[in-house]
Amino acid sequence: MIAEAWDAAALNQVGYFPGPRWAEWNGYYRDEIRRFVRGDPGLVRRVASRIAGSPDLYQSESRLPINSVNFVTCHDGFTLNDLVLYNHKHNEANGENNRDGIDNNLSWNCGVEGETEDLEIETLRERQIKNFAAILLLSIGVPMICMGDEVRRTQKGNNNAYCQDNETSWFDWNLVEKNRDMLRFWKLMIDFRKRHTTILRPRYFTGKENERGLKDISWHWCKLYSPGWDDPHARALSFTMGEPGDEEDIHVMMNMYWEPLEFEIPELKCISRNWYRAVDTFLPSPQEIAKAGEEIQVNGKSYIVQGRSVVVLISKRLPKKRVTVTKNYSVKKRSQ
Repeated sequence: MIAEAWDAAALNQVGYFPGPRWAEWNGYYRDEIRRFVRGDPGLVRRVASRIAGSPDLYQSESRLPINSVNFVTCHDGFTLNDLVLYNHKHNEANGENNRDGIDNNLSWNCGVEGETEDLEIETLRERQIKNFAAILLLSIGVPMICMGDEVRRTQKGNNNAYCQDNETSWFDWNLVEKNRDMLRFWKLMIDFRKRHTTILRPRYFTGKENERGLKDISWHWCKLYSPGWDDPHARALSFTMGEPGDEEDIHVMMNMYWEPLEFEIPELKCISRNWYRAVDTFLPSPQEIAKAGEEIQVNGKSYIVQGRSVVVLISKRLPKKRVTVTKNYSVKKRSQ
């Protein structure tokens, strides 16, 4: 069972809805991830908690990560595309002089209100959508995706389109082909999530260390093990999830600042492994995300994460060197 644990009178019971069988739409996840991705400072402690399955809301109540339904958008409010196109709602067509619908959407239009032909702004908007997708699908808990977000469905800034039985609220199937690169990114991120059991973990992190010296989760800023929880200016966060056994470890770097930042990379205490890049949302499609087995090896102790970008590394075994064995044949002469 899933609860939308708030009502129109502002009663909010997220984290406190009675009964362990209830999962909840995690409104705190929505709001804090929206603010983080748009560049609000000083949120890294709360963002870390949301990514880790919101233990501050559920763990003390003897509940599990599955109780947290993580989402950025839903049937109410802006679509994900409109979240990066509009600073303000545009509900004039609803006939209430734009008074209906929520005013505080925690959105950012990337510089221009509404659609634009400016390629730089459009590139940034696509990257922001991919940032949301990556963070959502790397978070512990149950991800909820609003249909159409994967192909940039828009309601032209209408955040209360329940009364619009027309093109405003309909699904435009032409978007599947038009935005096929975006759809590809979502598909591969979903595949990435399904292939890594630590993201699908049924219980909260404990700090257990694996054979490569990595804890099940460690938090960082640009410098390792220094997350800057209380830094009021922080707009960057990274974390490492150490997988047990022979599984792939994951290292995620999130830079919501507008300039590039250099992030340190954890050392792997295993000479047969190296870090490989699976995702870098700054890169153009199809380079921004790799199919399984096609990740790019990363050398060095740090990685430059461009402004407003998310990078995901995985640890993999180094390919075995091929050894060619040449046999030395001796030939005996026949005696005459």
